[in-house]
Amino acid sequence: MARLLILLSVVLFSVYQTEQAHFLEKNYIDQINEEATTWKAGINFDPSTPKEDIIKLLGSTGVESAKKASIDQFKTDDDAYENVWIPRTFDARKKWRHCRTIGEVRDQGHCGSCWAFGTSSAFADRLCIATNADFNELLSAEEITFCCHTCGFGCHGGNPIKAWEYFSKHGLVTGGNYKSGEGCEPYRVPPCPRDKDGKNTCSGKPMEKNHRCTRMCYGNQDLDYGDDHRYTRDYYYLTYGTIQKDVMNYGPIEASFDVYDDFPSYKSGVYVKSENASYLGGHAVKLIGWGEENGTPYWLMVNSWNAQWGDKGLFKIRRGTNECGIDNSTTAGVPVTY
Repeated sequence: MARLLILLSVVLFSVYQTEQAHFLEKNYIDQINEEATTWKAGINFDPSTPKEDIIKLLGSTGVESAKKASIDQFKTDDDAYENVWIPRTFDARKKWRHCRTIGEVRDQGHCGSCWAFGTSSAFADRLCIATNADFNELLSAEEITFCCHTCGFGCHGGNPIKAWEYFSKHGLVTGGNYKSGEGCEPYRVPPCPRDKDGKNTCSGKPMEKNHRCTRMCYGNQDLDYGDDHRYTRDYYYLTYGTIQKDVMNYGPIEASFDVYDDFPSYKSGVYVKSENASYLGGHAVKLIGWGEENGTPYWLMVNSWNAQWGDKGLFKIRRGTNECGIDNSTTAGVPVTY
C-alpha cells in the first residue's frame, strides 16, 4: 500500500511539474486581444510549453525588496540632476549611439538569472557612457549569477539591489554571450531560441544547475581576472521622480515588476495587465527610455528572453501608475572610471 501511495505521489508530482501553460494557447491569447486596448498579444512560446518552463524564466525579488527598503536606500537627489530637462520621449539607444550594448537583446537561457542580466547589462551601458565608449562591451552575467552568494540563488532567482552592491564591493569582469569567447567570463548557460517548428529548444529540459563560481578568465585568456573587474561607486533604488533624471545622466537602469500570465504573450503596444490575469512571479529587465503611445505613457524595456520574443526582444509597459510594481522597483549604480 505504501509503495502504491509513493508511486501515485510521483505521478501526481510529475503531472504538476509538466502542467501545460494554458495561458499560451490561442484561445487565451484571443481573449487577451478582445480585452486589451493598449497592446497586442501573440504567440511567443509553443502552446505545449510547461508552465514550469515559463516560471523558470522569472526570478527577481526586486519588487518585494523595494517595498522593504529603508528611505535612505532611495536616491532622491544628485548634483547631476540640476537643470535637467525631461523630454516627452527618450531612447538611450539614440542618445548614446556609440554604445552598442544598450539595445542588445540577450538570452538568459533555462535559468532564472533575469536579475543578473538586468543589472549587469545596465552597468555595461553606464560604463560605456561614462567612458565615452572607451569601454564598449558586455559585463559578465556569468560572474554575477554564480559568484554573488548574497544576491540569492543563481538560476533560482536573486535580488537586483544586492547585485549592484556586489558591483560596488567586488566589481564585475567582462563577459560576452554563450560561446562568444568575448571578455573574461562569457555566459555559460545555453540560449533557448525557437526552432524552425516554433518549439522552444529548452522546453521540457531541467533548469540549468547552478555553476561553480570560477575566479579566472576562461574566455579571453589574455585578460587578468583581478585587473578586469569594473566597479560602481554606489548602489541605490530610484524614486519614480528620479528615474528619468538618472537615466538621462548615467544611462539605463534595472527595473523589476510582477509578471502575470498574459505578459509572456506580449507582442506590441503598451502592456497593461489584463483584469483576470494570474500572478506567475517577479522579473527583472533593463529600462532604456520612455514615451507616449496613443495617449498612454510608457517605459521602454529590453527583456532577456532573446529577440524572438515580444517586439524583437523589447516591450513597453504603462508608466506613472506603478503597473505591476514597476515604477517603485528600479535599481542602479554609478560606475567608477579611472
